[in-house]
This record gives sequence, C-alpha cells and structure tokens, in this order.
Amino acid sequence: MIQNFGAVMLDIAGTSLANSEREIINHPNTGAVILFARNYESPEQVTDLIKEIRAARNGEILIAVDQEGGRVQRFQNGFTRLSPAALYENEPKIAEVAGWLMAVELLAVGVDFSFAPVLDVDCGVSTIIGNRAFSQNAEKVTQLASEFRHGMVRAGMAATGKHFPGHGAVALDSHLTLPIDDRELDALRNSDLQPFRQLISEGLEGIMPAHVLYSQIDAQPAGFSKFWIQKILRDELGFDGVVFSDDLSMEGAASVGSFSERAEVALQAGCDMILVCNNPTAAIEVLNALPIENNSERERRLQKMRGKFSLNSEQLQANSTWQQAVISVQDFMERHS
Repeated sequence: MIQNFGAVMLDIAGTSLANSEREIINHPNTGAVILFARNYESPEQVTDLIKEIRAARNGEILIAVDQEGGRVQRFQNGFTRLSPAALYENEPKIAEVAGWLMAVELLAVGVDFSFAPVLDVDCGVSTIIGNRAFSQNAEKVTQLASEFRHGMVRAGMAATGKHFPGHGAVALDSHLTLPIDDRELDALRNSDLQPFRQLISEGLEGIMPAHVLYSQIDAQPAGFSKFWIQKILRDELGFDGVVFSDDLSMEGAASVGSFSERAEVALQAGCDMILVCNNPTAAIEVLNALPIENNSERERRLQKMRGKFSLNSEQLQANSTWQQAVISVQDFMERHS
C-alpha cells in the first residue's frame, strides 16, 4: 500500500542513508526529511542521497533544507553563495533573482523546497534574526520578501514564510531558551503581521510559527497556540497553506512537555507537519506516539509543497538564464562585500 504524507519531518545523520534510517523514513508518520550541512558534500552526492531517501519510502515524501543565504545556507560548495537578506533593501529586483537562483539550484539536485523567505521585521535586538530579515521596516520586508518569493515560484518552488507572527523583537535565541515578546496584538498587527498578510494574499504556500511566547496575547508559544494558528493565521489572515512547526528539539519548545506531548499539542493547535531534528531518539518517540491516520486536508496542502523539477545540475550549468543570474548575484555580492 502506497503511504500518504505523514505529519513528521525528521533528519538523517550523514551523507548517505543508514539501514535504520531507511526504516524510519518508511514509517507511516514520516512525511518529509530536512537536510543540513552535514548531509552535503557536492551537488552529485546530495542528488544521490535524495534519490536514496525517496527510494526508501513506499509513498509520499518531501525533501527540505534551510537555504536562505548569508548565515543560513546549508549547501555551499557547488552552489551560488547568496547574500544576507538585509543587503537587498535598496535593490528589490536582485531579491527576485536571488530567490529564483536559490530555488532552481535546489530543484536541480532534487530538493522540493527551502524554508524561505524570512518575514520577520528586524527590531535591532535579535542576533538570531538580525540580517536574516530583509529590513527594519515592515513595508520593505513585505516588498522584498514578495520579490524573493516571486523568484522562487518562477523557478517552480513553493515558499515558506517564517517565523509567524514575528521573531524580530526578542533578543533571546529560541534554540536555547523560550523568548518572551510582551507587545500587544495591535502592535504586531501594525508591523510584524504585515508581510504575512500580504504574502498570504499572494498565495504563500507555507508558514512556520516562532517558538516565541507573546505573553500579553496567549499562554502558549505561537507554534503550539490555537489562538495564533486557528484564529489569527487561518481565520483572520485567511491562510490555507501548510503550517510547519519549528523544530520541537529547540529549547523554545521545552516548556510544552515531552517530545510526544509537544507533537500532540502542535498538531492540535493546527500544525500540519512537525519537525523533530538532531535527536533521533525523540524522532522515533514522536513517530511511534502519534496515531497513524490519513488527513485529506494535510495531504492537499502538502502536495502544493512539491518541487516542480525541470533541469538537473548538468542542464542548469548550460542554461543561459542561470548563467546570467549567477553573474548578477555575484556582482551584487562584490559590490556589497
């Protein structure tokens, strides 16, 4: 029997699959694999790895990576280096080219999507966001993120905006602790929610909530909150795409409980797919704890995250549009170095 998408995105240890990882990938609750720098050596190697992953599953599987550019670019050797988002502030057309280039190079090796663009408004206090954000101005973030996403879509890749409803106003790193944002809802509506609102209206396919507690608004961090996911994201903003949890292994998620409890609360809050990374024991715990069920709404949404594959890496190298995009981005990088 061919399996549908499960609700769990997990990771793997190295540059090829272990037999135990093949079994985990074929678990009914697995739906996706996220790749990291440790999984990458070259375009040829990662292409083979992705083929291994797909062959290990008797059913649906998505392959994802964080490939924003700047500090967050997992695949580097053999890929065009991209600048931090903040550098595009005065050149929106380069943001569109960079989004296309990022996406088309990933699609060429078999990756379905990158977790991008960052929609956070940088408030000058967050080192974990910082220049990953396009600007300190919400309108600029909206414009530039829209351009970047348009490039991704032109290449054939769905986009995932993060970190809803906005991670840019807290100094603490949610990988290490639970940040608390004490702003009122109207303050977020007037600033941080603007990029999400606009890109949702343009058809944004995915969103990742923040492991941030908005203490004046709800008692749960956003990724575990029915208020944020159901009332604000689904009802107020009209979002009908995929909601991905941020990594449940991050300390920002620890207040919710055990790994299986975190998974259950995130799904009940409205997440379609939950990430469990860098902790194989926790991933197995979550896979085995969740009920095995088909979810037609989740399936419909996740189908839209599939990459539209056209050119392989060799064909891409000979493509004149790709060649010109590389020149444009490299020239931009040199001018801003």
